[in-house]
This record gives sequence, C-alpha cells and structure tokens, in this order.
Amino acid sequence: MVESAAMPISPTPPDSIILRPEDNVAVSCRDLVAGESIPVGDSEVCLSDNAPLGHKVSIVAIPAGGEIRKFGQVIGFASRDIPAGSHVHVHNCGAENFERDYAFATEPPPAPPAVTERTFKGYLRPDGRVGTRNYLGVISTVNCSASTSKYICQRIPEETLDGFPNVDGVLPLTHKSGCGMQEDGLDHEQLNRVLSGFATHPNIGGYLLVGLGCEVGQASTLIQRKNLVQVEGLSSPEGEAGGQRPPALTIQEEGGVAATIDAGIRAVLDLLPRLNAAQRTDQPLASLMLGTQCGGSDGNSGITANPALGGASDLLVAQGGTVILGETPEIYGAEHLLTRRAVSREIGEKLVERIRWWEWYSSTLGAELNNNPTPGNKAGGLSTIYEKSLGAISKGGSSALAEVYAYAEPVEQKGLVVMDTPGYDPVSLTGIVAGGANICVFTTGRGSVYGCKPVPCIKIASNTPMYERMREDMDLDAGRVLAGKPMAEVSAAIYEEIIEVASGKRTASEKQGFGEEEFAPWTIGPVL
Repeated sequence: MVESAAMPISPTPPDSIILRPEDNVAVSCRDLVAGESIPVGDSEVCLSDNAPLGHKVSIVAIPAGGEIRKFGQVIGFASRDIPAGSHVHVHNCGAENFERDYAFATEPPPAPPAVTERTFKGYLRPDGRVGTRNYLGVISTVNCSASTSKYICQRIPEETLDGFPNVDGVLPLTHKSGCGMQEDGLDHEQLNRVLSGFATHPNIGGYLLVGLGCEVGQASTLIQRKNLVQVEGLSSPEGEAGGQRPPALTIQEEGGVAATIDAGIRAVLDLLPRLNAAQRTDQPLASLMLGTQCGGSDGNSGITANPALGGASDLLVAQGGTVILGETPEIYGAEHLLTRRAVSREIGEKLVERIRWWEWYSSTLGAELNNNPTPGNKAGGLSTIYEKSLGAISKGGSSALAEVYAYAEPVEQKGLVVMDTPGYDPVSLTGIVAGGANICVFTTGRGSVYGCKPVPCIKIASNTPMYERMREDMDLDAGRVLAGKPMAEVSAAIYEEIIEVASGKRTASEKQGFGEEEFAPWTIGPVL
C-alpha cells in the first residue's frame, strides 16, 4: 500500500524528502540548485543538477536498466547510468513493462471501527438517495438539440429564478454525441447510462429531455430502456408511487427551434415550484458518494493532496459512505496494490481485466498509456505513468476494494469502489457523477479550474505556491504537509470541508459559475 510520508514538524519545508527506506530517489520540496547538498541518512549527497519543486534526485548511483523506486515501488527504469545527485526525469527514466504480483484478495484491510455518526444537510429524495444540490436539468439527447437546450435555460429570467430560492439553477446538459453511432451498440448504451444517470441523479430535482427527432439516441428509447419517470419533482425509476413520464420535446415534432424553446420554457416553469418545495434536512454521511479525481498533477500530488484526500476517504467509508476511484489509465502500474486489497479474487480480476482492455484499446488506436503524464505533469516532476498512478491511487485511502464498475454504471456498493473511466478529467467525472456521486474532490498540482454541475467539486492544491497564485480557484491547500502540517490534520480539514459543501457551502468553482461546459460523456467510437 502506498502511504504518505511521515513529515517532520518544522516551521519551514525541508529541502527534500525520501518517502520510503527502499527508495533510491528523493523528492525536492523547493527549487534545488546544482551544488547544494541534501541529507541522506547520516550523510549528504551533492546535487549535480537543478531539481525544481516536486522533481526527483538520485540518492545513490543507479545503473542503466536499474529500477527507479519512489513510494517504495517501481516508477521506471534508468535509460542510462544515473550518478548519485542527478536530476531523475524523462531524460534518464523510462516506463518499461514489468511484472506485477497481483496477489488477489490477500491483504484486504478490516472494516473500519465504529464511529460516532455524523450528519449533513441534504435533500432526501423519494427513492432514499440524498442530494447535495437541487438543480433542474435540461438534457439534450443529441448535439443537434444542444443549442436549443441552452436557449431554454438562458431565457428563464433571473428574477423568475429568484422566486425559487431552493433551486440551485436551471442546468443545460449538452454534449457532442447522440448520433453517428451504432444503434444499441456500446456507445449508444453508454450514452444512455450517462443521460439516465444525470436525469435520475439525486442532485437533479426534475428534468426535461430535448431531442431533434431523427437521431439514433431517441428520447423515447431512453425513457423506455431506462424506465425514466419523475416523482414529486424528482426523477426516479419506474414503479415509484406517483411516477409520471418526464417531459420530452423534439424539435421536429414541435415545429422548429422557436416553438421548442417556448414549450421548454413552459415545462421548466411548471417544474420549478415542485423543486422549490424541497428542503434540506439532517442526513447521515452514509448517504454521501464521493467522486475523486486528480488533474494537472505534479510531483507533490502523490505526497500531499492525494494521500490527504485518501485519509478523508477513509473517514467517509467509516461512516458508511462510498468513495469512487476512477481514471483507469492512471491506475496502470499501481493496480497490483488495489488487487491485494480486493474483498475477493473476482473483484481483483475485474480490475485487471479493465487494465488489459486499456492496453488493447490504446495499442489498437496507435497510442500508449505512458503518453500520460501530460506535458504539464512532466513540468511538475512526474516522469512516468507508473509514478503518476502510484500517487493517484492514494486518493482512495486504505479501505478494501469492494467493487469495480463500468463507465457511468449505477454505483450501489458502499465503501471504496473503482469505476472504469478515462483519465481525462471532464470525461472521467461525467461518468462518476452519472454513477451517483453527489460530491467530488479534485486534487491538482498545476492548477486545474474544473467545475462539475450539478455536483459541487472541491479543489485541493498539492503545493502552497500554486495555491497562493490561484486562491480564487482553490478550496484548500494540502501543500501545508510539506511545511510539517500533520497529514491527519489536513485529511480532517478535507473531511470537514466535504461535510460543509454537502450541506450547501459553495465551492470556488461554483462561485465562478463553472460546471456547464464540463459535461462530457465518453465516446469510444467509431463515429459513423
């Protein structure tokens, strides 16, 4: 298991840290300059190269082909001889294939001890799920109706919405797909899961479907296949008492764009009073489903923000809540640590099957999984996908792996689960939210400005310089760990922030209005 380093209590950051006794690199905690020396045990190593914040330096000589270790794990292999004191990065570190011992279900941690039950203020829905926000969704079934869906939302006057204080907004959910795909094929079914997942999401109090009329992704098919109804302002599966067929408009049947906009406005105005009747009440933290994401990561993400979030994830699991770890390409190279924690061999094998699929998928399309880290990740000190993945999985904490889900599949299992999503942030979190996540935490080292309507998204900075530079976009600074702040205290701060935001506190991205453009269902292809 990848754990955070035990940082010394110090008023100023150390120059560098060595995370595990098995490591042969140290990580810089500030910009280091050639000629400086860093402590290694009882001695020192003089640096022959500059090493910016978050980058790595060798603390022993590493021969060509030798393993490079960080977090106590293999993050790559030396592409040439690396003398002690050298900057270790993409110029001398490569991601060669290596065998991982999956040891399925051999190290599942015990269930967390009983804790005093905490609550938050949420919207209890008729199906028992709990919302952290209360939006009305205008959902486009196809890109051809995207502009119409936006115009419906834009033409609801602000003064009208002011009369419904319990409604967070009228949200257009538009995308680039819905046609040009195999009917009943993989993309069609996956898009249906996404659209129905948002329509029935506990943060969506009611919704309107808007289509063109001739697309593959028909609204009528979506309603029938996913048994969509609306109940007392909440979208719910068929069979709930009082269920009604949701309003669905098609531009071709309504007589054009203008007529559809008028009909859409009437439908929205009819739904708003029902949504406004919802009230926040005390709800158990077991009703929270936390979506986790890291984007614009740097060399400190796996040392500060991600493990700090992992600690908060464990606290939520102890309350009976759910934590979703996504980004399968950013589990690659670290999956053996999760398979050991799986509650059964079957669950572990489901994760490995997804890893193998990604190997096939990327190679078939002429890509490679080590194309991730991105240029920004590399500038921040990450050299290989293995290094990035080992830091990324720490967002999930130390709980047992309870289940593995397909993209946008409804999540029903409590505890830590994996959802198979791409690493690309908007696409990944679209699937995670469709699966039911009602709150998200996003860690970043370079400074991602992501928003996630209808779900609040808390952003955690991995280093203090970036946090100070982008204060209006960040919610918390986990870079304090480098200055000696105990990891447990930072985890506790994230945990309390999750509770406050779930209860209605606005995040930095919400204050700036982010979240409408980031709805991005995954299209696997082909586009026909």
